Formats: sequence, structure tokens, C-alpha cells
Amino acid sequence: MKIPKHIPTVAVIGGSGLYDLQEHLTEVEELVVHTPYGETSDTIVSGLLRQEGVTVSILFLPRHGVGHRILPSEVNYRANIWALKKLGAQWCIAVSAVGSLKEEIEPGNVVIVDQYIDKTYKRECTFFGNGVAGHVPFGTPVSPKLAHVLFEAADSLEVSVQRGGTYVAMEGPAFSTKAESNMHRLFGADVIGMTALPEAKLAREAGIPYATLAMVTDYDCWYTGHGEVSADEVARVMQQLSSTALRIVVGAACNLPLEQDSFILEACNGAVMTDSRYVPEGLMQKLFWIFSQ
Repeated sequence: MKIPKHIPTVAVIGGSGLYDLQEHLTEVEELVVHTPYGETSDTIVSGLLRQEGVTVSILFLPRHGVGHRILPSEVNYRANIWALKKLGAQWCIAVSAVGSLKEEIEPGNVVIVDQYIDKTYKRECTFFGNGVAGHVPFGTPVSPKLAHVLFEAADSLEVSVQRGGTYVAMEGPAFSTKAESNMHRLFGADVIGMTALPEAKLAREAGIPYATLAMVTDYDCWYTGHGEVSADEVARVMQQLSSTALRIVVGAACNLPLEQDSFILEACNGAVMTDSRYVPEGLMQKLFWIFSQ
């Protein structure tokens, strides 16, 4: 499918429940993108979303693969972001199941994250290196424009939504110990999950406006009144929240402009510090789809 130039292209990264997104799309194709970083998590579903006279191009990628077979540490984040960039993604909505680190943020709530704390350590986290040195600003790690649209979409559904919040990204796959959970609370963080990083950093390097839609499934393990967190419980609550997540994503996607967030594009300007004369032969061709804005 050739995407019309006059409509926005929105990448949606997620999993459980969002597979139903395909039912809202027309002209659906499944795309296999070969990347310099290996295989993406799965085929990317491309289609047109039409709602109340608005048409949006959607690129849907299941982060953990269909059937949820890939651990957070095993996700090929670089391949995923590279592929979405090559396919023309102008925005990226990332849906993530999270645990709450604050009593007032209850299971079933939604948080529009605006900050991250990175505690991952096993993952390839940058497109730079191997002869190209670069540094992108990340002080404001999400697209303010996209975060605003997500909040408006959630708020219109009368769900309990918090605008802004800090997401601790842990390595996993085990959930936190109580000592770790209480330490994260001392950080002042709001939620904890395993997938937002390095995804958000790579999206920034690629110049794709990105934001996390955090769906709260549990209280982690710090809250003694709630019991231990388990994979079964997370999956059960996320299934209940899936229709809410889908409605927020659809509502937000249909309210995004064609023009990308200039704040993000300007943040990426001048990130590469390496003199082009010293870039290894063939490397910039590998990075073309990332650094071409």
C-alpha cells in the first residue's frame, strides 16, 4: 500500500489487546522489513484507520511478537525503530503494562509518562557507535505534542488518567524485590515497567516523536495490602484494560497532525559529531533511514 502524503503515519507499538486494532483498519498489509540490525519483533501491520471523516496511516508492531514469545531483554529495539522509520513513521505511540509505585495510582489507571529512569543493562541502546559518535538531548524524553493528544484522548473517555509521571525501566524478566520496589518509590517514580527503554531513546535518535501510554496493572510488590505481583495477574488486568488502551490509541491517532513535533526534530539536529570524512565506508548508508529527517 502506498501511503498518501497528505495523512499522518502513526506507529503503534504494543501487545495484548491491541491486536484488535487490525479490525479497525482497511487496506491491511503485513510487511517484513529487513534491517541492518536483524529481524523486527514480528511483521508490521500497515493499514488505514478511518474515523469520523479522518484518515490516518497506522503501522502496528507487536513488541513481544504475536503470542508474546519475546522477553523484554530480547526485543530487538533497534530493528523495530529502524523499520518503523523506514516505513515513514511520523509519530510513535507505545503502550506498556506497568506496576504502580504510588497508592493513589490504582490498577486500572492510565499514566501519560513524561520522564524515565533507565535501569536496563543488557540491551543495545543506540544507533551511534562503530565509527559514528553522536549525542541526542533527552532531558524531555517524550514528545510534548503527542503526550498532550494522548491525555486528551484518555480524558475524553472519562478514565482515571494522570498527565505526567516517571517510569522506571527495569531489566527483568523477574519482577522487583520489595527492597527494590521501595527504592524506586524513594526515587519519586510513579510506575515501573520493562519495555520503554531503550525504545524511547532510539526513537529520539531516529527523530520520531514518541510517548508512552502506561496502563497500570498492579501495585508492584511494595504495597502489602495488594499481594505479590504475578504474570497471570498482569495479563488478566491488561486484558481488562485492552479495550481502553485501544480506544485511547485510536482517538489519539485520529487527532495527530501531519506535521511532526518540531521540538523533537530540532532536538536531533546536530547530534552527530563525527566529521563525515572519518565515517567508515558504508556506515552512513546503514544509518540513512535513521538520520535522514
